[in-house]
Amino acid sequence: MSLTIAMITIDTGDPRKLAQFWTAALNTTIQNDWGGEFIVLAPNTEHGVALGLQQVPDATPGKNRVHFDSHVPDRKAEVARLVALGATEVAVHSIPGLVWSVLADPEGNEFCVGQAGEEL
Repeated sequence: MSLTIAMITIDTGDPRKLAQFWTAALNTTIQNDWGGEFIVLAPNTEHGVALGLQQVPDATPGKNRVHFDSHVPDRKAEVARLVALGATEVAVHSIPGLVWSVLADPEGNEFCVGQAGEEL
């Protein structure tokens, strides 16, 4: 038997509000909504991972220790699209052969958007 990741969950003060951002950002839909306290977004590909949005009473007290990375063919265009949806660009980093932007969703949860082969 092996362990597989079926869902990544983000703690939030308002799951329904955050679901508006993430459904648009990931081009997905709400799969389940348990009274606005816990919402599951459907994976956007056959082998994708679901995204959970869980209501919690307190904001995250600093940088989240786990985040997810996405890779796209046009990082700058994707970052512009996500910022238009409500994300904030936090930083841009690079190593030889990879550039990535750190963004924060409307509640400050950080995630990365990278592009292989891009140079700063």
